[in-house]
Amino acid sequence: MRACPILQLMNDERILKTITEVIKCAPNDWKVLTTHRLDIYNEAAAKTEFLTAFEKLVETGRFDTAALAALPTAYDYIRLGHPLSSVLEWAVAKLNALPSEHVISFSSRTVPILAVLRKNLFDGIPTRIVHTGGLPEAFDPDAVRRVYGYRFELSEVDGPEYISEFDGSTVYVCRTEDVGRIAFPAGVDFFIGLRDGLGSILAVHPDADPSCVPAIQHVRRRETVAMTPADAFASLQMLTGRPAPEREVRGTDLARAEVLATIREITGTRKDALLGSSGLSVQYAVMMGLLDYAFEQHPGKPVHIIVPPNCYGGTNDQARRVAACMQGVEIVDLHVDGDNDMTESTERVLRQAASADAVPFIIAEIPTNPRVEVPDLNKLRAVLSKKRETSSGTPAIDPVFILDQTFCPNVRFLDEGGIFSSVRTVSYVSGSKFPSGGKCTAGYCTANAAAEPLIGKIERHLRLCDNEATDTQVRILAEQMPSMLRRIQAAYVNTRRFVNDIAEILPEAKINFVSEALAARGFTPSVFSLDLPTKGATEAERENYKRTMNEKLIRMMITEIPEESKHCVSYGQLKGCYWTIPATSTQGTTKEEDKDYIARVSVSPDLDLDRHEKVFADFAAQM
Repeated sequence: MRACPILQLMNDERILKTITEVIKCAPNDWKVLTTHRLDIYNEAAAKTEFLTAFEKLVETGRFDTAALAALPTAYDYIRLGHPLSSVLEWAVAKLNALPSEHVISFSSRTVPILAVLRKNLFDGIPTRIVHTGGLPEAFDPDAVRRVYGYRFELSEVDGPEYISEFDGSTVYVCRTEDVGRIAFPAGVDFFIGLRDGLGSILAVHPDADPSCVPAIQHVRRRETVAMTPADAFASLQMLTGRPAPEREVRGTDLARAEVLATIREITGTRKDALLGSSGLSVQYAVMMGLLDYAFEQHPGKPVHIIVPPNCYGGTNDQARRVAACMQGVEIVDLHVDGDNDMTESTERVLRQAASADAVPFIIAEIPTNPRVEVPDLNKLRAVLSKKRETSSGTPAIDPVFILDQTFCPNVRFLDEGGIFSSVRTVSYVSGSKFPSGGKCTAGYCTANAAAEPLIGKIERHLRLCDNEATDTQVRILAEQMPSMLRRIQAAYVNTRRFVNDIAEILPEAKINFVSEALAARGFTPSVFSLDLPTKGATEAERENYKRTMNEKLIRMMITEIPEESKHCVSYGQLKGCYWTIPATSTQGTTKEEDKDYIARVSVSPDLDLDRHEKVFADFAAQM
């Protein structure tokens, strides 16, 4: 990105004045929503587009709330970033004469260290972690070496001037009260400034290999989140010299107790849930905790992470990223959608794991994404509970079922006597969906009685990664979760009506949604996928026509109903209707042959269905 001429001449005073104006004029959405401006969401150019427009605004010097609100979306959810984290990183970079992409904020204080270790592992670069004032309390060097497979040296020094030469990559970690100060002592490649209660800021030396920047950003996208909007706003205030805002602690313990009690009531479980900074933060803790368990209880045995190849891209990508870091851990595809039956596929992969005397961990979404299918649960339970033997005739290790039930967090899969009570089952839910209604990303994880012994390991790694939900996130969940079941039911009613209307308007379309019978059993998602009818002389022509119609439909909905219809992968929001094409959004890292070029629609409890039906009818008339 070419900087505006005036920005090249900006001094510290001008930068801090800009940040003061941003603090004064920041739209409320920047501080309370997980994704800003979903109506103009452009995933391919998210942060560059935002910063380009922001810098043009800076050049004019004319700030107001409306101008900031009109800026394009910055990244996705808050995992990879949001407007306030992007502005914070921009300001810190400008104050330290760094490229803006070289400054990366984290809600976690340990994941930035892990991100550098991961990159250096694959590059074969020796790593030294030098720190002043101690590492984050949660950082466990032995577990990081044993479970994560990372290699590094540790060194504590009294100050940066005592850092010696090292033949490799040096990470300097220190606690800092000055949010905007980046120090690169001689020989240091990565600077990580820790702020208790606010997360951390990682800076990459301008002479470092440029490939490390997207690699670190991708860790933030898949294993943690950026500094949260509330904490980024507080950091911006501190950057301008204001005193650190008082942390709101009153009521946090009560809010946490209320959230945990609500989750126990909804899920029918006994043990307290774990609260993480996002659904993927929780999933990462599940992955690493179960690997820790496998290495300890079944040393030397292979581990099979079994995952649908076409499931949500974050789940898919993260599992493969975990397996890539260590020997003896293999990804096994579980084909579940379309012509594939989940029960038959599960039988096949578990038979394969038994033959290899492997430790099997199965990740699955119920209902599936994006085809919204629910398998025969009795048959699936029988397959998961089945006793098998290894190729040598010894008892095979029973699986752990890792269930993503974000689409149906109201279904009690885990209660005693429930469908999976005989199977070790860990369940998690993305908090940016129904739990918070899009107001924060904090997710949760819980387990049935059979899997309760595993929760301790998962909790250990949630803490090691410093990925627990922030106090602000917990308070948001406490506000939102009491109404969750009611919102789920209201959204389902709207979705069922919309699905029925589409079927009447365009009967030749294939709609993937739960049946009335499944809904009567509690499966009441508010998302469906739409396979539009197509035309053409060849398969390629038919596929191209369908993709063109997908895009036209979404464009019409967003253009005609911009205050309600949004282009996003979201689900469970409080208001509006959300449209996406999984192949270009949620399945972004999935193999091309496993992607779904269909429209996925998510309906909220509050929207103008009459208008949506009218626009759809107009679209159908143009096909």
